[in-house]
Amino acid sequence: MLRQAKVFRDNQQMQERIMDSNDLERERGITILSKNTAIRFRGTKINIIDTPGHSDFGGEVERVLNMVDGVLLLVDSVEGPMPQTRFVLKKALELGHRVVVVVNKVDRPAARVQHVINSTFELFCELEATDDQCDFTTVYASGIQGKAGMEPDNLADDLEPLFESIIKCVPGPKVQPSAALQMLVTNLDYDEHKGRIAIGRVHAGKIARGQVAKICTPDGNCRVAKVVELFVYDNFARVPVDDVEAGDICALSGLPDVQIGETIADRDGEALPTISVEEPTVKMSFSVNVSPFAGREGKFVTSRNLRDRLMRELERNLAMKVEDGESADTFLVSGRGTLHITILIENMRREGYEFMVGPPRVINKEENGKTLEPYEEAVVEVPEEYVGAVVDMLGTRKGQMLDLQASSSGTTVVKYRVPTRGLLGLRNAMLTATRGTAVINTIFDSYGQWAGDMSTREQGSLVSFDMGPTTSYALFSCQERGQLLLGPGVEVYKGQIIGLHQRPGDLDLNACKRKAATNVRSNKDATVVLAAPLEFSLDDCVEYIQEDELVEVTPLSVRMLKNPRMGKKGKK
Repeated sequence: MLRQAKVFRDNQQMQERIMDSNDLERERGITILSKNTAIRFRGTKINIIDTPGHSDFGGEVERVLNMVDGVLLLVDSVEGPMPQTRFVLKKALELGHRVVVVVNKVDRPAARVQHVINSTFELFCELEATDDQCDFTTVYASGIQGKAGMEPDNLADDLEPLFESIIKCVPGPKVQPSAALQMLVTNLDYDEHKGRIAIGRVHAGKIARGQVAKICTPDGNCRVAKVVELFVYDNFARVPVDDVEAGDICALSGLPDVQIGETIADRDGEALPTISVEEPTVKMSFSVNVSPFAGREGKFVTSRNLRDRLMRELERNLAMKVEDGESADTFLVSGRGTLHITILIENMRREGYEFMVGPPRVINKEENGKTLEPYEEAVVEVPEEYVGAVVDMLGTRKGQMLDLQASSSGTTVVKYRVPTRGLLGLRNAMLTATRGTAVINTIFDSYGQWAGDMSTREQGSLVSFDMGPTTSYALFSCQERGQLLLGPGVEVYKGQIIGLHQRPGDLDLNACKRKAATNVRSNKDATVVLAAPLEFSLDDCVEYIQEDELVEVTPLSVRMLKNPRMGKKGKK
């Protein structure tokens, strides 16, 4: 769309997924932050906002949906609507937005266009869309070829049918140009020279550069500020302008303390309703690093550094909450899921922070004297021979089967309603049981009755009881007890988790023992063959740890250890 709208020169080399500008977004192949740009088609300006599809980043979606008048729902011609599609679509339909369904990759040999359209219509009905919304326009496209059309077997040479559908189906902005100024701040950016930049849509009136405006909250508190610079989005760039009229999206600087959800108005303007987001469902503890290796690799290591960074995150991450923990150097961070919080952890370690995080815990509710816990809908696509292992695994985690469908291609789709507690640590265990073939998607469903106690991990950990570099000689005997997480020559400390025990309960091992240097000829060096160690990512470590374990996060390393503040449990 951007290339055919002549945003770039014909000979300009552009990277793939240009809207995913964040390093983490490129590495993981997912959208994390909402970003906006604008293109022009036949004299009409079209503002485009790219939103995340994953429900863990739902706060980004809820924040920007009030800036748009319609949505493009992108659906794969083979896979159909994904479980994560449900969340964003539900929010858009609740706000009454018109939807244009784009069936992409229709040139694939296995394309099931009619099946996908039927599945999409059923999803609209499930989400209680209005009759008008269910009568959606469908555009068929091949993104890699840059073609689109109103019929799957008759695509035009470019994306013109898609642009025409947007102009025809998405209504123009419903605004009041002559009313008093009202602009809701929905995003924040920062520039080293301009300072804080507020981004939002002008709902009423007109805003000009140099204008003195009020910053209001719904509770009636107002303060005065001056708009220093004003920008609009055009052709993938911020363009400075003198004024912006109602209906357009703009960015402005000069308001150093403005927050998301506040309204920028003139003297007669009133505050708009603030942005509401759904409550978090998972929490984790962040604390100062107290391991023997503390301060070796990080730049920011104190509790004050940690508090300042977490409070800064709250300014633009609306779905996240931060509370003080049990001690002065501990903070409880709540989010929409483990992925939501691990993305924050990964960003912080790349910025030079060093700290420790505890295991994820679900946030329960109390209603009428009963404990309610969050439930999620899990959809697992797995080859037929592994269905039994998946059903058994979800059953032991208190899951309730909702659906099971076998396809002609040999794969089976299993749908379960599972407590969020049961999904913690599930992904790795399921990939192991299905030899890496399972594809699992989860989305928050609702709060339900407490499901009772459940066991999410059967094996214990292998724990080092000495400090120093690991040796091949010691690891050779250690690997008989389970799977190791590190190789020889790695510095470890007492209490660090060095492997996965093959039995329940933890086992203390000496991974630093050296071979005795005697002159006995029979004691000559024997060839030591070590199995390749398991490589755990940050996400894997967070999923693995239990109540008495922590993850130590530094810019260079991710280690797991037993919590030194808790008594030893399950030692053999």
